[in-house]
Amino acid sequence: MIDDFLYGTAGHTGPPAEVEAAVRAAAAAEIMPRHRKLAAHEIIEKSGPHDLVTAADRLAEEHLTAALTKLLPGSVVVGEESVHADPAVYDALGGDAPVWIVDPVDGTRQFVRGEAGFCTLVALAHRGEVHASWTYAPVRGEMAIAVRGRGATLNGAPIRSGAPAPGAVLKVAMSHPDYTTEAQKRALLGLRTESIAARPCGSAGLEYLAVARGSLDAVAFNWEYAWDHAAGLLLVTEAGGAQSTLSGAPFRIAGGNDLPFTAARDEATAQRVLAALRTGG
Repeated sequence: MIDDFLYGTAGHTGPPAEVEAAVRAAAAAEIMPRHRKLAAHEIIEKSGPHDLVTAADRLAEEHLTAALTKLLPGSVVVGEESVHADPAVYDALGGDAPVWIVDPVDGTRQFVRGEAGFCTLVALAHRGEVHASWTYAPVRGEMAIAVRGRGATLNGAPIRSGAPAPGAVLKVAMSHPDYTTEAQKRALLGLRTESIAARPCGSAGLEYLAVARGSLDAVAFNWEYAWDHAAGLLLVTEAGGAQSTLSGAPFRIAGGNDLPFTAARDEATAQRVLAALRTGG
């Protein structure tokens, strides 16, 4: 079903283009009209002041849910806001139906502040494997698409992650240590070395895009919500990068990973980051 949807006949690229159009339409209808125009009642705290949801998040996810399930009948949606309303929705990641994994506004804090550093993330997965992803940063005018086995593009042009110069200090975006377990905090502190320049991450989707295009060497994250990572991990790997959890196993979108994990421009960089994390832990 997934192969027929994504690839169809040779040279047929209609469905990925239709998904791109749906993502752009949701952003145009529900997100951009509220950028820098949010009313106070349109911003709600979920678990605390660092976990926000806005009317744009909720309405864009509803828009995408209707559009994406129409494009692929029989598919279901696991979205950040739908899971917040009903945690059982997350179980669909382990089911037999194709799953659209949706983060309508990744970087909600940046969105609330009226900044450009947010994006919409959509990934298509089936039985735990991500087959395609779309990362759309509407203010920046950037659309990154990855299809398993067919590479990654940014605004239609192929992108490659490349590799850092030998011996270069690695630029790494990481989870903020304040929002971790004690063991994860110790592991992340392993990145505070002379050979790594680590900083707190912004929008996870845009950090993954930076790795895929080679402007950031790696990310190191300690949380595993699929809507934050599914799209970006495929984007990085299809651009030539690598990813791994602390145990050395690949990241599983359904959860149960050994955290933190990394995605990097190449395998050697991923191993350098993992070695630093293990030293810290």
